Amino acid sequence: MAPAAPLPLLLLLLGRPLLGWPGQGAGTWSRFARLPYPQDQLFLHDTFPDGFLWGAGSAAYQTEGGWRQGGKGASVWDTFAHRPATPSGSAPPGPAGGDVASDSYNNLFRDVEGLRRLGVSHYRFSLSWARLLPNGTAPLNPAGLAHYRRLLEHLRELGVEPVVTLYHWDLPQGLQDAFGGWTSPVLPQLFRDYAELCFRHFGGQAHAKVWHLYNERFRPTQRGKVSIALGSHWIKPQSMTEKNIKECQKSLDFVLGWFAKPIFIDGDYPESMRSNLSSLLPEFSEVEKKYIKGTADFFALSFGATLSFQLLDSHMKFQQLESISLRQLLYWISSEYNNPQIFIVENSWFVSGSTKRDDAKYIYYLKKFIMETLKAIRYDGVNVFGYTVWSLLDGFEWHRGYSIRRGLFYVDFQSHDKKLMPKSSVLFYQKLIEKNGFPPLPENQPIEGIFPCGFAWGVVDNYIQVDTTPAQFLDSNVYVWDVHQTKKLIKVDGVFTTKRKRHCVDFAAIRQQISLLQEMHVTHFHFSLKWSLILPLGNLSLINHTLVHYYQCFASELLRVNITPVVALWQPMAENQELPASLAKYGAWENPETVQAFVEYAKFCFTSLGDHIKFWITMNEPSVKNLTYTSGHNLLKAHAKAWHLYDKEFRRTQKGKISIALQADWVEPACPFSRNDQEVADRILEFDIGWLAEPIFGNGDYPQVMRAWLHRRNSVDLYNFHLPYFSEDEKKLIQGSFDFFALSHYTTTLVGWEKEDALKYDHYLEVQMINDITWLHSPSRAAVVPWGLRKLLKWVKSKYGDVPIYVMANGIDDDQNMVHDKLRVYYIQNYINEALKAYTLDNVNLQGYFVYSFNDKTAPKYGLYSYVANQYDPKPSMKHYREIVDNNGFPGPESPELLCPEEIASCPECHFFRTRKSLLAFIAFIFVAFIVTIFFITYYSKRVERRYK
Repeated sequence: MAPAAPLPLLLLLLGRPLLGWPGQGAGTWSRFARLPYPQDQLFLHDTFPDGFLWGAGSAAYQTEGGWRQGGKGASVWDTFAHRPATPSGSAPPGPAGGDVASDSYNNLFRDVEGLRRLGVSHYRFSLSWARLLPNGTAPLNPAGLAHYRRLLEHLRELGVEPVVTLYHWDLPQGLQDAFGGWTSPVLPQLFRDYAELCFRHFGGQAHAKVWHLYNERFRPTQRGKVSIALGSHWIKPQSMTEKNIKECQKSLDFVLGWFAKPIFIDGDYPESMRSNLSSLLPEFSEVEKKYIKGTADFFALSFGATLSFQLLDSHMKFQQLESISLRQLLYWISSEYNNPQIFIVENSWFVSGSTKRDDAKYIYYLKKFIMETLKAIRYDGVNVFGYTVWSLLDGFEWHRGYSIRRGLFYVDFQSHDKKLMPKSSVLFYQKLIEKNGFPPLPENQPIEGIFPCGFAWGVVDNYIQVDTTPAQFLDSNVYVWDVHQTKKLIKVDGVFTTKRKRHCVDFAAIRQQISLLQEMHVTHFHFSLKWSLILPLGNLSLINHTLVHYYQCFASELLRVNITPVVALWQPMAENQELPASLAKYGAWENPETVQAFVEYAKFCFTSLGDHIKFWITMNEPSVKNLTYTSGHNLLKAHAKAWHLYDKEFRRTQKGKISIALQADWVEPACPFSRNDQEVADRILEFDIGWLAEPIFGNGDYPQVMRAWLHRRNSVDLYNFHLPYFSEDEKKLIQGSFDFFALSHYTTTLVGWEKEDALKYDHYLEVQMINDITWLHSPSRAAVVPWGLRKLLKWVKSKYGDVPIYVMANGIDDDQNMVHDKLRVYYIQNYINEALKAYTLDNVNLQGYFVYSFNDKTAPKYGLYSYVANQYDPKPSMKHYREIVDNNGFPGPESPELLCPEEIASCPECHFFRTRKSLLAFIAFIFVAFIVTIFFITYYSKRVERRYK
């Protein structure tokens, strides 16, 4: 049988990671620090160049098993794995090491079928030196030779190019015993002999002796390529100083440059290594330098958890910070080593050894690394021509044993047949290869269009700034200004002026806030009342009339400038949940008496403020994370009773509307191909949103998913999670107690069912929180996922029908840095655009959008206005939002012209004047005529007097 002709055969040589003066790559850190934010960090929807190579890899000792089959000799890893526990108690990294592992030795066809399913162009695997040469030297083992020939034949039939590693850490134990391993000068010649055997029998390919051997004797006929696979980490400076950047460059020189610089540049070690390790580092002769230089046909890079980070000596960081930025490493290699062709021969991350087939964490790391490779090609001009995911199947993970998994295919190591079971990552990688990357999709593109007339454009402030300090005009005392000595006002005792009635304009804090809101051009302003301050005792026995008057003034001043106040009766905050102390002390919402207290409070507010406020929220963002089931039960009844109170006693005269506002972040299955993850996402949506929404907007009772889940949990847990039942009358009371669906939306969460990270696992709901590391994140690590809002709005419509919907709060934090306000600009632009898609494309009855938040004083880091030293300043995001408001969306050339009648907000004080315009005009005419008459009488009287004089 003729030997197959593999593409490259690669040697993986691993030295101890150990420095260099900045070369061309030293500019990498400053370059990436200057790239535009957040645009450069956005996901790139594009494809790889035509002919890009997609592959998977594995290593002999990690997957083959069969350690005593077919005449195989022992390797150093066999010896290491079989050693007894040391006196200190440390044991080998696994009970049997790679004795059986994934049993690929006995399952060649199984592995090849996995490759066929993926649709890869190449397969990287390593040859076991001890299987071919059991003692490390001749004689050749025929069974080992036949094994690898069969594998190569299968690959050729499949059309998959083999990428062969001659050596992947598993040195024959015979060579270790006889010569002391790689420290012996004999080993290079023995390795050359081994490589020549492989080239002769397999037609392919480390290091310089091997390259020259292949170049001189085999390349003319086999036309293959040879390189050395080098592993590296990435490092970033603690701060962007010249010293720290030099330390980062040093770190890469010691780890990667140790091998890369001699081969790809000048045949010698980096100068930084020479300077720091002069007594330890061997010298190359000029002949050796010429012999080593250029002995690689491409740059083969390995970048992953084990080699790049877990095995990295901490001293090699030089007090700088590790980073998993593959893109920056690729750019550094390209700059440092004269833009070589780069082949990524090993890359991925890992999941827990207990994770079976829904490996979401693995998928998102893979997604990040591949997307960064694409950016390196498209944005940075790096010459990457292939990518190899690690690994094809689960196996023995060196010092981590079987405690982690890195395979695309799941292997049950306890089973006899060792079947390959595809994980979710198989489907992800398979589709990626089919599409050759991440092609743009219509749903990823922004749309043009405008919102309807009357669309509510608003801004939120949790609680308005309340300052009831009286203005100086209300002070009836008389003062004298001491201009000569103290330069102060001195009160004159016993002298008073007439005391005038208090007016709303006397509150300076109101005027300032109103002027800022006018500057934003919003039509609505949403804030919450403070129940604990209006009724300090929780009942009508003590009323804070000053505060109530302040709220009346604030609302009337909003109406005066044509801004509609949107007011919540209650919003939970940290201290006492913003309940009056007496109610908080006696059980808060656990106590049924709080329900009636809330109804009395609501009636007082409707009576006192209802002439000014026509847009009510009963409860704003009650946090289900902090609610007991009893509290939620009472809260729903309180809301419903307040709604019916308004409906029966106030709606006809005040003509307002009222509902509840729920926090509603979107929940997405971490593995989009997993039914289990979809079930988890559906469950979380019902617990997070449906718990309070279903009784009001649905059937009057809690979601069936909740009841079924809690029944299941109660059957296995020690605790009884009791979800109360509504009576039939209560169901009728609660069902339909809304005028609209108000929601607050900030971010999207990924969830899965496989337990991966104990710190992010909810045992109660059996859900694992997952992070997509390709998403943009705010300084507080909130994910920026605009499409989550559209999915949420569609979900609400599908669940509760064509109900009017208001997005009552939507915003992101910053770090008081104008650079990061660019993230808020992006956030507002894209979330509103997704809302427009929901309205335009999905026919969601969306009637308003409110950005969060008004200013940094009341909501630090979230405001559209900064607040420093008693000064409010508009951020760029405020101006951007104002532009969207002025345009009523995102009009384009094809957008129809929308002529909206100017709306005038309801103003009780203005009603008298608006209905008597003719009378007012007549009175004005009489007044002007009177003034003119007085003027002429006075003028001519004076002329007559002068004439007679």
